[in-house]
Amino acid sequence: MKMDLKKPIPTTESEIIEFKQSTGEWKEIIETICAFSNTKGGKIIIGVSKTGKLPGVDIGKDTIERLTNQISQNTDPNIHPRITVKNMDKKSIIVIEVKESSDHLVLAFGKPFKRVGKSTIRMTKDEYEKLILEKHKDKLYFDSHLCRGATLKDIDDEKVKWFLKKAKIGRNLNIELKISVKEILQKLNLLKDDKLTNATILLFGKEPQNFFLQAEVRCARFKGNEPVKPFIDMKIFSGNIIEQVDSALKFILEHISMKVYLAGKKEREEKYEYPPDALREAIINAICHRDYRTVGHIQIRIFDDRLEIWNPGLLPESLTLKDLKKKHKSIPRNPLIANSFFLIKFIEQWGTGTNDMINLCSEWELPEPLFEHITGDFVVTFRKEITESFLREKGLNERQIKAVTYVKEIRNITNKEYCKLNEVSKRTASNELKDLVLKEVFKITGEGKRGLRYILK
Repeated sequence: MKMDLKKPIPTTESEIIEFKQSTGEWKEIIETICAFSNTKGGKIIIGVSKTGKLPGVDIGKDTIERLTNQISQNTDPNIHPRITVKNMDKKSIIVIEVKESSDHLVLAFGKPFKRVGKSTIRMTKDEYEKLILEKHKDKLYFDSHLCRGATLKDIDDEKVKWFLKKAKIGRNLNIELKISVKEILQKLNLLKDDKLTNATILLFGKEPQNFFLQAEVRCARFKGNEPVKPFIDMKIFSGNIIEQVDSALKFILEHISMKVYLAGKKEREEKYEYPPDALREAIINAICHRDYRTVGHIQIRIFDDRLEIWNPGLLPESLTLKDLKKKHKSIPRNPLIANSFFLIKFIEQWGTGTNDMINLCSEWELPEPLFEHITGDFVVTFRKEITESFLREKGLNERQIKAVTYVKEIRNITNKEYCKLNEVSKRTASNELKDLVLKEVFKITGEGKRGLRYILK
C-alpha cells in the first residue's frame, strides 16, 4: 500500500537511520536490520542515496513480498519488520521499520551485527557470548535452580521464622509472621513454581548436606606455618549456611591469641590478634559468594603467622583482585543467598566488604589482607606481620628487606633515611622505595619532598 510521506525524510544517516539506493543491496539491508534489532531499533529507507538525494526505487509486483521473504529467511530468530511504500516528489521509497529486540541476540546469515554510529559492524565473539550469558543468567545461577527431590518437609520451620524476625528488625521486612512457611518462602522469592530452590535448602534445610555435600566449612589449626599434619585442632561445620558463619568464627576465636595493648596512658586492654569483624566479613563473603557447583569446601587455615580463608571459585570476570582494594560494585555469584544475607544484615550489597577488611586491619596495626587466586580458589590471608619469606617471594632485594624491618620498628622511613640505612644514592633510594610501593609493601604518606614518608601497607 502506498501512502504520502507526512514527515520529511532525514537528510543524513545516524545510529537509527540507514539509506539504501535499491533492493539490490538486500544482503546489506538484512545485516542492518540485524544491527538495528541488536541496538536501539531504527529505519532503513530504500531509494535514497548516501548523500540524501532521492532517486527513488522501482517497485515491481512482487518486490515487497520477495524482500519480506529474504529478511525472514536470513534472520534468526526470524524478523518481520514493518515495510511500507511511500511517495515523495512523485518517486517511491521503501521504509523498513525495525524494533529493538528484547535480548539483542538476532543473527543475519548466522552472524551477529550491531549499530555503532552510522555503521553496521559485526559483533565480536566475546560480545555475543556475554549477551547469551546475560539472557540466561537466571538459569546459570546455582542458587536459583530447583533442588531435586527437596520438599517442604526438608525445611526447618523454626529457622525460617527466626530469619523472618531478624529481617523484620534489621531491614523492616514487611512479611507477616502469621502466614505459612510456604508463603514466607514465596515472598522471599525462594520458591519457583511452588518448588524449593537450592538457596532454600542451603539457607533453611534441616540437613543441607544430604543434597550438597560440598556445603561445609572445614577449619583447622596447624602447628607452625605449613599445612601439615598433625592438626592442633580440626572441625567440619555442616548444617545451614547461616549457622556456619558463627560456628566458623567461634572456632577461629578459640584458636587465636589475645594481645595486651595500651588503650590510654595507663589503661591496658586485651584484643584478638586479628580483628573479629574483618574475619567475620571474610567468612560471610566465602559462604555467600562461593561457587557451589564445585566439589571443594570452604577452608579456614590457622597458622602461627597467618590465617587463610579459601573460597571455592574465582572472582567474577568483571572484577579483578586490584578492584577489591578500591571502590567497586557488588557482583554476587548467588543472588538469592546474597539477598537473604542482606535481609539479616550479614552483608550490605555495596561492594564495601573487602575495603572494610583492609580498614579494620589498619586499625589493628596489621598488614593489609592479601587477596589471591590460588588453584581455582579465591583466598584471603590475614597476616600478623610481613615476613621475610613473603618479601623474598615479592622479589625484594636485601636493602628493601632491611628497610621493611626498619619500618616495622620505627613506623616509617624517608628517602634520606633509606640512603643512610643502606648507604646508597638518593636516586637508588627513590627507585627502590617506588618499587616497594608498586609491590604494595609500602604506601606513601605526607606531602611535598620534605614531608614524604613511606609506611607499611
